[in-house]
Amino acid sequence: MSWLTILWLVPAVTAVGVLAVPASRADVAKWIGLGGSLVTLALSIGLAVGFDPNGARYQFISDVEWIPSFGARYQLGLDGIGLVLVLLTTVLLPLLILAGWPDADHTGSLDHAGGRRQKGPHVYIALMLSVEAMVVMSFVATDVLLFYLVFEAMLIPMYFLIGGFGSGPARSAAAVKFLLYNLFGGLLMLAAVIGLYVVTANASIGEDGHGTFGLPAIADAVADGRLHSDSGVMMLLFGGFMIAFAIKAPLWPFHSWLPDSAVAATPASAVLMMAVVDKVGTFAMLRFCLLLFPEASKTFAPLIITLAVIGIVYGAILTIGQTDVMRLIAYTSISHFGFIIVGIFALTPQSQGGATLYMVNHGISTAALFLIAGFLVSRRGSRIIADYGGVQKVAPVLAGTFLVAGLATLSLPGLAPFVSEFLVLVGTFTRYPMAAVAATSALVLSAIYILWLYQRMMGGPVRPVEGPGAARAAMPDLRLRERVVVAPLLVLLLVLGFYPQPLLDLIDPVVDHTISTVQPESGGAR
Repeated sequence: MSWLTILWLVPAVTAVGVLAVPASRADVAKWIGLGGSLVTLALSIGLAVGFDPNGARYQFISDVEWIPSFGARYQLGLDGIGLVLVLLTTVLLPLLILAGWPDADHTGSLDHAGGRRQKGPHVYIALMLSVEAMVVMSFVATDVLLFYLVFEAMLIPMYFLIGGFGSGPARSAAAVKFLLYNLFGGLLMLAAVIGLYVVTANASIGEDGHGTFGLPAIADAVADGRLHSDSGVMMLLFGGFMIAFAIKAPLWPFHSWLPDSAVAATPASAVLMMAVVDKVGTFAMLRFCLLLFPEASKTFAPLIITLAVIGIVYGAILTIGQTDVMRLIAYTSISHFGFIIVGIFALTPQSQGGATLYMVNHGISTAALFLIAGFLVSRRGSRIIADYGGVQKVAPVLAGTFLVAGLATLSLPGLAPFVSEFLVLVGTFTRYPMAAVAATSALVLSAIYILWLYQRMMGGPVRPVEGPGAARAAMPDLRLRERVVVAPLLVLLLVLGFYPQPLLDLIDPVVDHTISTVQPESGGAR
C-alpha cells in the first residue's frame, strides 16, 4: 500500500471509527477525530520531508489497474503544488475540529431557527474527516475519472455539514443551493470526461489502442502532438472542465452560492469549505485545464481574466456594504479567488507561482479571520456588525488577533498574502497590464472594508446589550482552546510573510513545467 493511499485512508477510516462510537460518548468521538487528523498531519509532514523538489514531477506514485475495460486506473501521484495544498488541508483540519468542538455538542438542542438538531457529535466529526479524505485524494489523483469521482463525492458531506449542523432558517436552502450549483458543474464535467476518453481512444493513447483517463499519458500526448482532435471539440471539452472548476472556486458570475453557504454553516464548516474545498477548483484549473487543453486555455485566458477581475472588484465593493460580519468575510473570498484565477490564466511563471502560494495564504488568513469572528459571534449571539463596539476594551486578545487576521486579508506587507498578491500582480502586468491595474484597485477597497469593520466592532465605546442598563463588559476574552486554534494560524501568517521560499521551492518546478507546456516559446524561464 502506497503512502498516498495511507494518507487519505487515515481520515476515511477514522471517520468510520468515529461513527461507531455511541452517541452518548461525545467526547470520545471528538478525541478520536482529533487524533486521526493529527496522524494525517504527521503523514503529510513525512511526505514533505521525503519529497524532492528537483526530482520527478509526480512522486510516491501508486498505479493499480482499476476498471480495465475502459482504461480507468487507481493512479495517484504527488507534485509540488499538490503537496503544499495537502499540507494546507492537513494543518487546518485539527484546528477546525478544535474550533468546532462546541458545535458538535448540539445534539437534540434547539437551533437558531427553532428546529431541533438530530445529528450527534460523532456525525459532525465524521463528516469533517470525510471531506478531508476526499480533498486529499483530489490533490493526489492523476486519473481523470478518479479525480471526478472524489470531486463530486465531497459535495455530500459538505451538504450535510451546511444543512444538518448550520444555523438559521435559511440553512436548508443554502445547502440545496450549494449542492445544485456544484452538481450542475459536475454534470458538465462528466460529459467532458467522457468526451476526453473518446478523443484519447480515437488517438490510441491508451494501452492496446484503447482510450485512457491517465493524466500523465494524456498530457504527454498533448505536449508532443500525438493527441489530434478538432479544435472545436477541445474547446467544448475545456469548457466542461472549466465551468465545473469555476463553480467550485467560485469565479464570478458562478459565485452566488458561496456567501449563503458560508453564513448558514458553522464557522469551522465554512472555513473547511472556503479555505480547503474551494481550492480543489483552482488547483484543478492548473492541473487539468492547462495541461490537457493548452490551446483552449490560451484562447479563453482573456475572457477568464476579465471575469476574474470583475469578481475582484465586485467582491470588494459588495464587501464594503455588508452588515453581517460573516457574510462580509465570505465576500472577501470572492475577491481573493479572483486574484488566484487571474494569476493562473495570466500564464507567466510569476503569476502562477503567486496564484498557488495565494491558495495557501488565503486558506490560512481566511481561516484565522472567520474563526475569530465566529468566536466573537458565539459570545454575543449576533452576526450584525452594528451590535458590536468597544470589544478591544473588554477582550483585547480577541480584538488584537482579529486585527492581525484582518490586516493579512488586506495583504499588509510582512504578512503572508502580500507576497502572493504581489507575485500575481507583477506576473499579470507583463501580459495583461490593464487587468493588473484594475485588480490593484481592490487593494484600496480591501483596506476600506477591513479597517472600517475593525473600527466599528472593536473600537469606540462598549456597546450595551439589549435590555435596560445591561453592558457587555463581562464578554470573555479568547479561551485556551480558542488561543490554541488561532496561534498557529497567526504564526504561519508571519513566517510565510517573511520567508515563503520553502513553499516556492516546491511550487516553482511544477509551474515551470506547466508554462513550458502552455507557452513552449517561453521555456518556463523566470
